[in-house]
Amino acid sequence: MTITPCEKNPELKQRIEEFAEILKTKAHLLANFGLSESDFYNSGLFRGSIERVRGQFSATMREKREFVRRVLSFMEDNKFIRSFESSGGRNRYDYTVELPSGKTAVIELKGGLDGNNTNIFERPAHANELIVWSVSTNQGGDPRRNVWSGLHTRLSAEMISNNKRVDGLIVWDWVCGTLGRKCPKLAGDSFRKTVVAQFELPPPCIYLLPATIPEVRNNPTPTAQALSSVEILEAFHQCFKGEPDEVNYVDFEVAYRGADTIRRTTVRRGGHIVQQSEFSPIQRR
Repeated sequence: MTITPCEKNPELKQRIEEFAEILKTKAHLLANFGLSESDFYNSGLFRGSIERVRGQFSATMREKREFVRRVLSFMEDNKFIRSFESSGGRNRYDYTVELPSGKTAVIELKGGLDGNNTNIFERPAHANELIVWSVSTNQGGDPRRNVWSGLHTRLSAEMISNNKRVDGLIVWDWVCGTLGRKCPKLAGDSFRKTVVAQFELPPPCIYLLPATIPEVRNNPTPTAQALSSVEILEAFHQCFKGEPDEVNYVDFEVAYRGADTIRRTTVRRGGHIVQQSEFSPIQRR
């Protein structure tokens, strides 16, 4: 068992590497700039173009927000949530969701989880629940590395150091279940797909975190909440045909080692430990 059933597609990775090599060596043939091969690469045209495309892919959230809007609208239409609203960039969170019980959930939207941006969020006073939603459409990325980095390196550090409580994590986007990111949850059971607009979605990957902040003296070993305790994640799970043994539970342990606070992260699924760290000091990378 692994921290997420998703894995890198080795064939796609190889093709990306091959195409990247072609771009590096043949880019001067793609357009006629009146430059020799040497002048083309020395001019900065190639590097500048690559950086521009990279920046455009990284900066835009339009597609991701449209995906989230479609999903939340589907949940609203099917009565799994009462309503939702985008913060429109006004706050350090992205969506407010009113749940059938009357509780308010807040969603913080992220891309991949292996960068410092994962730590940038606030839990507003009106939130009964706060979850992070990772929408990472880079098919050449490593989902297992990203999820572990997000949980252990990023979120645990932010919770412990800055006293920020996060109730859970959902890792899920429109690439899930496609040829670029095959989903084992769909193996032999295509009926578990849910059609939302143009998307055909497998059940999401859900991670439940403790309800309290880890603290060495008073709360050294908080364990993950039950799915029923985080209503927004239970709504995702039920709406999109999740199975009980697919839900992940994340526990933290904290202690002192000299002057350092150290922590260990454990992820459980189906009654088994799927990944566990050693005790390690909190380091921001």
